[in-house]
Order: sequence, then C-alpha cells, then structure tokens
Amino acid sequence: RVELARLCKASWCDQLGTLHGLIVKAETHPKRTTLLETRLVEDMFPLATQIRFLCNMPGEALTKLAGIAFTSREDDPQDFAEARKRILATRALVDGTEDEAFVSEDAPIVLAINNGMTFDLTAGEYVRDWALPQFYFHQVAAYAILRRAGLAIGKADYVPHMMRYLRSPTKS
Repeated sequence: RVELARLCKASWCDQLGTLHGLIVKAETHPKRTTLLETRLVEDMFPLATQIRFLCNMPGEALTKLAGIAFTSREDDPQDFAEARKRILATRALVDGTEDEAFVSEDAPIVLAINNGMTFDLTAGEYVRDWALPQFYFHQVAAYAILRRAGLAIGKADYVPHMMRYLRSPTKS
C-alpha cells in the first residue's frame, strides 16, 4: 500500500514539476501566444488539452486508489498563468493524499474508458499498465509540442528531479 502510494506520488509530483518548469520556459518563448493551441500533428490534442489531461489524470487515479473525491475539468487552461495554477493545485492534491489512504496493490480496480471498454485489474496493474503510462504519454506529447515549436529544452528539462541524486564531484 505505502509502496504503491510512494510510486504514484513520486512519479506524478516529479513530472508535474517538470511540466511546470516547461510552462515557465514556454511563457518567454516568442510564440507564447499560440503555444497552447499548438499540436504535434493535426489529429492529436493541442498543448492546452495535454495540460488539462495531465492535471486530471492523478485525481482520476486517486479516486480509485485512495478514495478521494475528484471531478475532472472539461475545460482547457486559457493561458499559462492558469496552466501553472492547475499544475500546482494537482501537485498539492497528490502531495496531500496520505499514503495510508491507498488501497493494497492487489485490490480490484475496474477501469471503464470512454469508448465503452471496461478492464478488470488489480491496483498494482492499474498503476503499472494504465495510470502511469497514460500520464507519461501526455507528458511526452506536451514536451514534444514545445520542442517542435522551437522551445530550447532537452533531457535535463524533462528530468530535472534527477539533480537530487547527483553525486558531488570528487577532488583529485
């Protein structure tokens, strides 16, 4: 239970921090007025919708995993200030969920998606095979949209949380 909670919370919080950093950088980009409407390709959702999905997904998962009340938003952020507020609110929701509130890894989860398909999984399978992969898919899409639009970002911007593990240089 606690391990499942820590995995989810660390993954979501780290990547929401990444998303926040990317949005802060995007606010200074010359194309900032059109970035939220930018798509990677025509049949994919624009950046604003990717942000909405990323801010909804942890709450949607927490309803199943920790029994919290959450209602997904159906509207996209209209500007970067609103996007930042949503990201920070989502991160606070995740941080504020007690580890002990999570179900056990073998607890049954029913996943019904909008196309009418329903899946029966354990909580561990749900996290491993759906909740985290879906979240990362939209995180990568947001990153790719910004990168394709010309934002000067790289791998260090995608995994800034890794700096907490950086070994101090040794003196020779």
